[in-house]
Amino acid sequence: MAILMELSDIARAWWGLWLMILFIGIVGWAIWPSRQRSEDMRDAAMIPFRDDDDPATNIETR
Repeated sequence: MAILMELSDIARAWWGLWLMILFIGIVGWAIWPSRQRSEDMRDAAMIPFRDDDDPATNIETR
């Protein structure tokens, strides 16, 4: 039982560091410039500005 208590104390001490490293890694991945991801993000950002037909004129009449 003493071994489990020691492991629990060690895990509790390192848990904060692990979460900080994970957080920094995720933020770094999101910010780090990637050519493919940059192109995908730019394409997704332009979706509202694409020249699609007016949806009101595409209503089919029966």
